[in-house]
Amino acid sequence: MKRFELTFAFLELPLDYLMLVLAGFSAYSLRFAKITMAIRPVIFNLPWEKFWPLLLAVSLGWLAIFAICGAYSADPNRKLTKELGRVFTACAMGFAAITIYVFFTLQKFDSRFLVLAGWALAVIYVSFARIILRLIKIWFYKMEFGLRKTLIIGEDKVAQEIIDSLKNQPHLGYKIIASLKSFDETKLAELQKQGLNEIIFTNPKNHEEDAIKTIDFANENHITFKYSADLFATISSNMSVTTIAGIPVVELRRTRLDGWGRILKRGFDIVGSIFFIILFSPFLLLSTIVILFETGRPIIYKNERVGQEGAKFFAYKFRSMYQKYCTGSQFGKTGDQALEIEKKLIEEKSEKQGPVYKIKNDPRITPFGRFIRQFSIDEIPQFFNVLKGEMSLVGPRPHQAREVSQYEKWHKAVLNIKPGITGLSQISGRSDLSFDEEARLDIFYIEHWSFFIDLIILLKTPFVVVQKTGSIV
Repeated sequence: MKRFELTFAFLELPLDYLMLVLAGFSAYSLRFAKITMAIRPVIFNLPWEKFWPLLLAVSLGWLAIFAICGAYSADPNRKLTKELGRVFTACAMGFAAITIYVFFTLQKFDSRFLVLAGWALAVIYVSFARIILRLIKIWFYKMEFGLRKTLIIGEDKVAQEIIDSLKNQPHLGYKIIASLKSFDETKLAELQKQGLNEIIFTNPKNHEEDAIKTIDFANENHITFKYSADLFATISSNMSVTTIAGIPVVELRRTRLDGWGRILKRGFDIVGSIFFIILFSPFLLLSTIVILFETGRPIIYKNERVGQEGAKFFAYKFRSMYQKYCTGSQFGKTGDQALEIEKKLIEEKSEKQGPVYKIKNDPRITPFGRFIRQFSIDEIPQFFNVLKGEMSLVGPRPHQAREVSQYEKWHKAVLNIKPGITGLSQISGRSDLSFDEEARLDIFYIEHWSFFIDLIILLKTPFVVVQKTGSIV
């Protein structure tokens, strides 16, 4: 469901650019049309060869203005009138920017028609494209594709009004799969298996205990939680207020990494992972050669970890242990035997309390393995995990399934986003932190994410690695 909404949000960007370029081409063609030239001859010197590259560049600038004006949002509940209003505002600001540029740079450009027509056509074309995109989205909804499977919890009049409204307005993209009078964990678990996407809780003020239990369930199972805004005290720093059937509904967002924030972070991950793979390629080659000569193959150890929303993946690492001590399906029966050895070592030598472990003076590590662990060189292959989309450059530490199974409910909030190669908890104490401290820092990062915070964490990471205070991941 989220991927469906993000796809349509992302399509707005290239579609807007195409419409802006088309508006410019149309304005230029209209200016040189016979009927227009009969009214007013062309007296400016702007041949087609110079016009089209200029148009492509100006249209890119307009996209930036669109973003500033809030014309891009992945909110599925945004109203078309508000969306078109922002398009008009953004086009007006783009027109103003061009006018100011021409005025202050004293450009010899005498075609007010071209600028005015370009602006008017941009408004028309972009608005038309947005309407068509909205109609296509509604068509998918009517075909029952991309619908948000929703549960209503409540027995008051508000609950029934929301149910009736959503059923009578399929273009909103909701599908009511059940309604409950109160919190029922067994029933919720059954609905979660059916692909439950959202829970709307009505009248939470009079049922605060049930509301809190529902929020815990939603967080644990990565389900969107919304509630009717009946003076309910907020318990989250991330809120989105919309209306359904004229009733204010507040969504508690698990993270700011939604909509364009998620798209921006993924784009940064792709560019960043490629950059770091190239940058660290000498270390990749050298480590491969040393491991091969020291203990042979395999060079890469595939360690199963739990990622976003509980999805399992193999985190790539340079093998830093002797083969007979490596756990996991990659090593077959030897891996099962190694797991039993590891469990004994955890009981005898683990330095950490809680779900995760850290074995002091681990005897399984090779001499070169100890060196690459000290400087986190063994983690470099994880940039390929980032490129594949399984991890991010910045995010919470990914843990093994047996560790995640021991999480408390509030710990599971760290699974709301992709795990990272580095993160806030890693630069704030690395492996010296307790698990609860690490989880609190990661949850803080998730709730307060910004692109600027990611940059700061990435810049601080090398200094933390050099201080040699434990592995990054």
